[in-house]
Amino acid sequence: MEEQTSEKTYRIHLMVCAGTGCVSNNSFAVKDALKEEIKKQGLENEVLVVTTGCNGFCERGPLLVVEPGKIFYQQLTIKDIPHLVEEHFLKGRPVEKLMYSPPEDKTPIPVLNDIAFFKGQVLIALRNRGLIDPEKIDEYIARDGYTGMAKALTEMTAEEVLEEVKQSGLRGRGGGGFPTGLKWEFVRRASTNNGGIKYIVCNGDEGDPGAFMDRSLLEADPHSVIEGMVIGAKAIGAQQGIVYVRNEYPLALKRLNIALDAAREYGLLGENILDSGFDFDIKVTRGAGAFVCGEETALLASIEGRLGEPRPRPPFPAEKGLWGQPTCVNNVETWANIPVIINRGADWYHSIGTETSKGTKVFSLVGKINNTGLVEVPMGISLKEIVYDIGGGIPGGKEFKAVQTGGPSGGCIPKEKIDLPIDYESLSEAGSMMGSGGMVVMDEETCMVDVARYFLSFTQDESCGKCTPCREGTKEMLNILTKITEGKGTEEDLTLLLELAQSIKDSALCGLGNTAPNPVLTTLKYFREEYEAHIKDKKCPAHVCRELNTYTIDEVACVNVGKGCDMCRRNCASDAIVGEKGKAHTVIQDKCIKCGVCYDVCRFGAVKVD
Repeated sequence: MEEQTSEKTYRIHLMVCAGTGCVSNNSFAVKDALKEEIKKQGLENEVLVVTTGCNGFCERGPLLVVEPGKIFYQQLTIKDIPHLVEEHFLKGRPVEKLMYSPPEDKTPIPVLNDIAFFKGQVLIALRNRGLIDPEKIDEYIARDGYTGMAKALTEMTAEEVLEEVKQSGLRGRGGGGFPTGLKWEFVRRASTNNGGIKYIVCNGDEGDPGAFMDRSLLEADPHSVIEGMVIGAKAIGAQQGIVYVRNEYPLALKRLNIALDAAREYGLLGENILDSGFDFDIKVTRGAGAFVCGEETALLASIEGRLGEPRPRPPFPAEKGLWGQPTCVNNVETWANIPVIINRGADWYHSIGTETSKGTKVFSLVGKINNTGLVEVPMGISLKEIVYDIGGGIPGGKEFKAVQTGGPSGGCIPKEKIDLPIDYESLSEAGSMMGSGGMVVMDEETCMVDVARYFLSFTQDESCGKCTPCREGTKEMLNILTKITEGKGTEEDLTLLLELAQSIKDSALCGLGNTAPNPVLTTLKYFREEYEAHIKDKKCPAHVCRELNTYTIDEVACVNVGKGCDMCRRNCASDAIVGEKGKAHTVIQDKCIKCGVCYDVCRFGAVKVD
């Protein structure tokens, strides 16, 4: 375990984001440069550099928050560090050019809490975001860490813990939204087989495109997950816990293992935890990255060393799960909520959210959005508030078109439903789902037929192949969608798509198969005119499906603006463009292979697409 920070008092703490997003943008090098420059300026006894987990504002990394005061710096480079250290930490003059400026007014905002991205958020699962070093257990403990566990183990009975979670209204954050306390109760009442033990599993197999909630939580605050699992084990009567994390998350795995070692060293895991007489430990299992292993029965098969594929239910894992024993499976975010519920009480948690969806939800906000990042918002917040207030709207002033929630199992919600409240029931009624928390924003330049094809391609590729509806049905749906995007579709194809979708929903073996048609069903429901344009007019309104595009050159713009730059002709792979440099160019349609390179390389708007 890394040596803990001493009790020395520092004038300034520099909280450097070291989540995967910022790490990929060189934040470790920025951190090292800060340490070096602070030492060079003789400030090492006054200024402490702290490595934190994900700060959330991923669009702007690498990030630095200066405490006290929460002065927020963004998009830092190594070259910025000498000036920043001298001006702010030596002379006390914050550096405006390194601060965040909103796209609409370009006025720097010095303080983190004044930035719109952070204003509308309510942090429960992400309560320690950007505030602690995830590799130092003392920093977690200093922020009330393990006090919920201590309360559950030493002051409450198992039934009292269970009842508190039930009364809170917490529902599983992994996708299905099943009441957490009710699932725990099923496992608690189940009998073990042949003298076996009960298990608790943390599902960290996050496979949705664009989703990074669980990864960021494990990287930023692994002790919150560990503490939640111990509390759950007390309520259920489990003796062993397992965290299942995909192997593509090396930083999350590293920090989780450091946290587990530290918890054991402090007597917070293992035998007789806190002298309570309760024994419980956790081990880590690495997943190979199969999307289907996010389904709980496939996940349990993978832990057992078998092929990761689902099995029919019942029996449910609560009755017959890992190695045939009662098993409780919850995802990372669910476990991270538990310590706060025990600490602050069910009534407090129950007061947040809507009538049927309590608490908050963590989303990864990605796609055509100004403020890409990780957000935690109260249930019931509107889609509009997330997209425009927290997300900062659509880049380039383009029009919002749709948002896809719930990953490949979810659906696309159109702009007409921008005021939709975000809760389990509202999303389900709209044809989508909460899922684990992926939220992909789309603008006017998105082709919804292509979006449906993309998600079907992902689902079909990730199908385990065990059941015919999913294996063959999604393949045939993908073939039809591909046919439509190539301009070869017919109106009968739309009828067949609907029939296949309903058949798969009704007969696929697992939840992933049942929900695979959702992107197709919702795009057909809300954007049918785009399908019809592809079929009847052989046009893609968004100009995304290149086989349906026709490329031409505006000769006036080519000569008057571009001066006949010749870039289009020189980059054409099929010699379909003719013209001399300095003169107008023309596309020979019979030779054009519709690759779109001419459109991409033209800097003067002379190449047109229709």
